[in-house]
Amino acid sequence: MDDVEWKISPDLVPYAEALQAMESRAAAIRAGTAPELIWLLEHPPLYTAGTSAKPRDLVDPDRFPVHAVGRGGQYTYHGPGQRVIYVMLDVAARGHDVRAFVKQLEHWVIATLAEFGVAGELRDGRVGVWVARPDRARGATGAVAEDKIAAIGVKLRKWVSFHGISINVEPDLSHFDGIVPCGITEHGVTSLVDLGLPVTMADLDVALRRTFASVFGDAPAA
Repeated sequence: MDDVEWKISPDLVPYAEALQAMESRAAAIRAGTAPELIWLLEHPPLYTAGTSAKPRDLVDPDRFPVHAVGRGGQYTYHGPGQRVIYVMLDVAARGHDVRAFVKQLEHWVIATLAEFGVAGELRDGRVGVWVARPDRARGATGAVAEDKIAAIGVKLRKWVSFHGISINVEPDLSHFDGIVPCGITEHGVTSLVDLGLPVTMADLDVALRRTFASVFGDAPAA
């Protein structure tokens, strides 16, 4: 396959429908009958539980539907105003290195946020991408607060990835209160609009596409 296909779904996509579509596409990529795919979408409000999710971190189990999924990680929220990026790529053809692939996903998010002047950062022991909030102190020490702006969780099947990334553009941040996001209690959650940036979903999509090749390169050789 010569190119990575990009797909944008304009309407909210039910989670079960998206999961089935991802699994079918991953199988087709492995069979060589479909190209790699980056799928940009939004979900209706829901929580997902990764393979490391702890029951106590589901604070409000009746608030939204909860989907147990096979990706790594703990509880996450998806909903309107959050760009979900499902990444179906042939990791075997792209180096056969899972750790390097996850690093690429992290750096793709960071490069995309930089397009809007946001300094996304990684933290040891904390998954996802974070932003410092010098406008807010945390705790008695007065340390600078840090909020999560993007989550990352992937699964591989026969070396083809699916699931992927979520970046908060303008979701209802109160919806995160029903879980302990990724099991982390001492930090908050933010979005591009919460940071004071008038970024639209379309703006983010353009930035994602513009930065993709600089991180991942073009499609792998056949």
